[in-house]
Amino acid sequence: MTPSTIVRDLGIYLDSDVSMCSQATRTVSRCFGILRQLLSIRRLLSHSVFQSLVAALVLTKLYFGNATLAGILSFQLDCLQTVMNASTRLVFQSSRHDHSTPLLHRLHWLRVPEQTAYKLTVLVYQCVHGLAPAYPIYMTSVSLILLNNGLNHSTDKSKSQFFLHYTYFCHKNIE
Repeated sequence: MTPSTIVRDLGIYLDSDVSMCSQATRTVSRCFGILRQLLSIRRLLSHSVFQSLVAALVLTKLYFGNATLAGILSFQLDCLQTVMNASTRLVFQSSRHDHSTPLLHRLHWLRVPEQTAYKLTVLVYQCVHGLAPAYPIYMTSVSLILLNNGLNHSTDKSKSQFFLHYTYFCHKNIE
């Protein structure tokens, strides 16, 4: 039996080096496949229905597990962003040479890095206020303990004190 270099857990593909490259590649491939299928029925639907279909079928796949993609390489983020750009161009039936940023604003869709940052911000907010399930609160506190250990040797004691208080708060909410 040979060990696998890629593992799928809860729909997220993890590489052996935790680069998340396979997750990004498979997400892009799946989303472009869906966009090709949607292209064939675009003329049959109204604009609002088609926009809802793109959001339901493509953006959900693009945003699923995107908090795990925090910190990936910029070329991988660019690949994910091309899916978003192609989706907006398909919704508005614009050419591939048109800028997609104004189209994203018209749809009120966030870019991929902004969506990832937003999702992480919401998760941290829920952990701080005790609104998240126990496992992210615990994982956040463990991460902060490890980060705090690195800060203890630092001269910046205000950051160290903040992480100590935050870690205490997280542990208090678990119990």
